[in-house]
Amino acid sequence: MNAILAAERVTRRFAPRITLGDRIAGALGAKVDRRAVQAVTDVSLEVRQGETLGLVGESGCGKSTLGRMLAGILAPSDGAVRLHGTDPMRGKHKVTTRIQTVFQDPFASLNPRLRIGDTIAEGPITHGLVKRADAPAMVAEWLSRVGLDPAYAQRFPHQFSGGQRQRVAIARALAMQPEVLVCDEPVASLDVSIQAQILNLFLDLRRQLGLTCLFISHDLSVVRHVSDRVAVMYLGRIVEMGEAATVYAMPRHPYTQGLLDSVPKLMLGGNQAINFRPIAGELPSPLSPPPGCAFNPRCPKATELCRHERPPLTPRDDGTLVACHHA
Repeated sequence: MNAILAAERVTRRFAPRITLGDRIAGALGAKVDRRAVQAVTDVSLEVRQGETLGLVGESGCGKSTLGRMLAGILAPSDGAVRLHGTDPMRGKHKVTTRIQTVFQDPFASLNPRLRIGDTIAEGPITHGLVKRADAPAMVAEWLSRVGLDPAYAQRFPHQFSGGQRQRVAIARALAMQPEVLVCDEPVASLDVSIQAQILNLFLDLRRQLGLTCLFISHDLSVVRHVSDRVAVMYLGRIVEMGEAATVYAMPRHPYTQGLLDSVPKLMLGGNQAINFRPIAGELPSPLSPPPGCAFNPRCPKATELCRHERPPLTPRDDGTLVACHHA
């Protein structure tokens, strides 16, 4: 299966934000931390034609930063992003017309001063994908496709529920006729029942349109439901990647095992109980990652080798890629 979108050893650093308080403290002789934050480190992955690649990990692991680099919103500090083998930020075809993003908070990502019909039509008109005279019909079609009444085109974002706003955000992204859709925690802000509706809509549209997607979430059950392959991220690096069914059935990396064990399970038979084993410790600061394997302070299998030598991401006999000395 051919790759449409690829990250080639991408790294993203963020310069420290020096506030007025920091400047005053520095002038008074206090020590101010000016280290850059390395949010993503040396990551390579591919999103293949027609598949959904799930990207999962704890908050702060760098998955949204990686998603924004793949979407062309952020430029890598090192490495490259390729769309069909070329840099999508160069040439006459803009990345904005070929890769679209659905964000976590639809209220923040929609212009509150624009009617949703204008919001959906703005991009296609600007990029010459539709004539202004044909825009109302195009808007009506996409509203219908995402399960909204076309008459809602005259409403403003504040007149919708959270789930309806996310449907509008999906319609806006797909109206641009993208080759790749990047979904960054698209259901995290919604109630569970509404999450199910949006996920089912996403799956229906994927089948109808043959979408290629990167689906980012911290929710393992959501990623399992929608993904063909899964990449597990920890402190800016991919630690395990493979077919979703394989990774969920036989996780190889201790961090992946810990994530799955952290999901509460209902034990049936006799007395009902909850089997819940959270990962010990906390995610280290990206300002000072541990030497060796970054997961070693929290890993029950860690040895001296893990504390001094970082394991490379290597292929295993089941087709997965795993970065662990003991997997």
